[in-house]
Amino acid sequence: MEKKMNEINLLIITGMSGAGKTVAIQKLEDLGFFCVDNLPPVLIPKFAELINQSGGRIEKVALVIDLRGREFFDSLAESLERIREMENISYQILFLDASDQTLVQRYKETRRNHPLAPEGLPLDGIHAERKLLEELKGLANLIIDTSHLKPVLLKEKISQVFSHINQKLTVNIQSFGFKFGIPIDADLVFDVRFLPNPHYVDTLRPKTGKDAEVSDYVFKWDVTQEFLGKLTNLIDYTLPHYQQEGKSQLVVGIGCTGGKHRSVAIAEYLGERYHDQYNVRVTHRDMERGRS
Repeated sequence: MEKKMNEINLLIITGMSGAGKTVAIQKLEDLGFFCVDNLPPVLIPKFAELINQSGGRIEKVALVIDLRGREFFDSLAESLERIREMENISYQILFLDASDQTLVQRYKETRRNHPLAPEGLPLDGIHAERKLLEELKGLANLIIDTSHLKPVLLKEKISQVFSHINQKLTVNIQSFGFKFGIPIDADLVFDVRFLPNPHYVDTLRPKTGKDAEVSDYVFKWDVTQEFLGKLTNLIDYTLPHYQQEGKSQLVVGIGCTGGKHRSVAIAEYLGERYHDQYNVRVTHRDMERGRS
C-alpha cells in the first residue's frame, strides 16, 4: 500500500547502556530523522500529537528511551497503545544490545559509571539493567548486537536498515515444489496442491504455469476462484499490518507438488495483482527442474 499523505514514521530506540544509542541517533539524524534524546515514555503520545500538527514537515522521528527515564517504563505499553490508535503514525522499536564483556570493556575505556551502579561494579549495573529491559527487548521489531561493531560499522548498519524507511514494502512471491522442500526464508507459505493438476493433462505436462494454456486450466475451476478470493482477502488484510510493524521485506511462498504448474500460475497472478501497491518480485524456484 502506498504511504499515506503526511504519514509519520516513529522509531523508538532503546537498549543497554553503552550499546551505541548515541551513535545510532547521530546517524539517524544524518538520514533526516527528527531526533529527541531521553524522552520519557509517558510523553510519547503528546509528542506524537505535536509532530502530527507540523503539517507534514516532519515525517521521520527517532526517540531515545533509556534508563535515565526508567521510572516511566511502566507507562510505555499504555503510550504505545495510544500511538496505535493514531491512524497516520506507525512505529518501530530498535533495541541495541551487546555482550556483558563488551559493555564492561566500554565502561572501562570511557571511565564512566553504570547508571544503575554509580558506586559499584559496572557488571552489577549491567545485570540489573538486563533484567529491567527484558520485557522491552521482547517488544522490539529489530535487535542489533553491537558487540563486534565499531561506531562506523554501526552507522553503516543503521543506514542499511533505515535509509529507505519510506519506501514501499518489498514482497517476494516465490513458487516452489514441496517435493524439493519449503523455502527456508518464507514468511508465509500457501499450499495449492489441492487444486486440479495440469500435470495429468498430456498436452499441458511439458508446459509451465507461465504458459497461457496452463494458466487457463488452473483458473477455470470454481475451487481456484474461491481460493483466490480467500487468499487475496488474507493478503489484503495482512500486508499493510506487516508494513506498519516495520517489515521491509516479505517472502510469500506458493507451493504445489513439483513447482511447475499450479504454484507458478498462482504466483504470477499475485505478482500482477499487487505490483502497483508494493515492490513485487516474482521468482519460480523449481519451474525449470527436470526440463531439457
